[in-house]
Amino acid sequence: MTSPLVGVLALQGDVREHLAALTACGARVRSVRRPADLSGLDGIVLPGGESTTIDKLSRAFELRDPLVAALARGLPAFGSCAGMIMLADRVLDRPADQQGFGGLDIVVRRNAFGRQVESFETDLELAGLPGGALHAVFIRAPWVEEVGPGVEVLAQVTPPGRSSPRVVAVRRGARLATAFHPEVTDDLRVHRYFLELIDHA
Repeated sequence: MTSPLVGVLALQGDVREHLAALTACGARVRSVRRPADLSGLDGIVLPGGESTTIDKLSRAFELRDPLVAALARGLPAFGSCAGMIMLADRVLDRPADQQGFGGLDIVVRRNAFGRQVESFETDLELAGLPGGALHAVFIRAPWVEEVGPGVEVLAQVTPPGRSSPRVVAVRRGARLATAFHPEVTDDLRVHRYFLELIDHA
């Protein structure tokens, strides 16, 4: 069977890291910068980075509308950190002129865990992921405040200095989003999981 062709939105952020992880998992990969780059994809990764910059560049490259349309048609997608923000249908604390892509029925709060200096790492369990705890890196991370019908909560974390857990990984069908950055670790399980979702879509 031909390995899936997975695009990585290559406007800003952890593009190389996602390309390398997907390649290591056996996927064919493509950097996505122009509308034509969406042709023939089996899935797309929206990387961590800066959501306002990704939004502006997606419009400058005339990529936003074709990508929104592809997501509306059911293109499998995985968003990490800023990618989670871009994939969310609703975002709290978003600048008035910022647009996302949508496609996942969640409410996300930007920079919920705090500023860059408040970034942290922790081990967490991701539902459905074998092999034990996953080391998760949170960098100016969002969290999920609400999930819509059919959205499965995969992981929660109690932020430093807080008493209640927050949702940091969700899935609905072949749409996956994490508030953390699996692409910056050597653990390939989240990327393999996304490829399995593509295969089952």
